[in-house]
Amino acid sequence: MKINKDTKIGELLEKAPEKAEILLEAGMHCLGCPASQMETIEEACQVHGIDVEEVVEKLNAETK
Repeated sequence: MKINKDTKIGELLEKAPEKAEILLEAGMHCLGCPASQMETIEEACQVHGIDVEEVVEKLNAETK
């Protein structure tokens, strides 16, 4: 799965649940929140003050 800043958190966790650890390490501790499921990675990063490009890079680097 190719991940980009427009990927929805819910879609990411459904298709690649192992990626949750990367998001948690980045500071996104609200992954279980129903509202977060419809947010894009970019929107979640903005809310948490996190660099979206860095998170997307880490998520894709871990992809096998």
